[in-house]
Amino acid sequence: MARRDTPPRWDRKMQQRLARGEAAALGELYDRFASLVHGLAHRVLGDEQAADGITREVFAHVWENPESYDPKQGPLRSWVATLTHRLAVQRLRTTETAALAQDGTDDTDELERKVRRASVAARADYIVTSMPTPLRTALELAYFQRRDYRQTAADLGVTADEARRRLRLGLQLLSTAHDAAPSGTPPEQGGTR
Repeated sequence: MARRDTPPRWDRKMQQRLARGEAAALGELYDRFASLVHGLAHRVLGDEQAADGITREVFAHVWENPESYDPKQGPLRSWVATLTHRLAVQRLRTTETAALAQDGTDDTDELERKVRRASVAARADYIVTSMPTPLRTALELAYFQRRDYRQTAADLGVTADEARRRLRLGLQLLSTAHDAAPSGTPPEQGGTR
């Protein structure tokens, strides 16, 4: 049995391959995490082209600095998400500060609120995509299909108690999105606080 603080084997191997300069490793990493990176960047920035740019920056950083990932700090997925969040928030701050300067205003409080909202939304997206499939499916049925717990149970083929448990756990995980660090500070590399 692996120790709890031991990173997944795939993460360690991927870092080693990237450190050796294996282009195939970057392609594999991109295939695995590109939609996560782009989705988080788009959620923070609200702009497709800006999200594309952040996606390129993230994978360029990973390629050029594979040693900056420390497997002892958490999964590679969380590190990539944290890097994405940090770069996207930096870009948001830069573009919003420039827009405020162009308007002749200096509303830093509004900028901080906007960054905070974007950060919480991106964290919520990350939490939902990272949660176990049974919890995510129950939440999707309840939220998008507007099912109550009994209908969710019937759709999933589980008991009503199990459906309530899944919904409760999913909502508890999702509620941690608001527990994120102050605006602009990415979640810890481990993914949760």
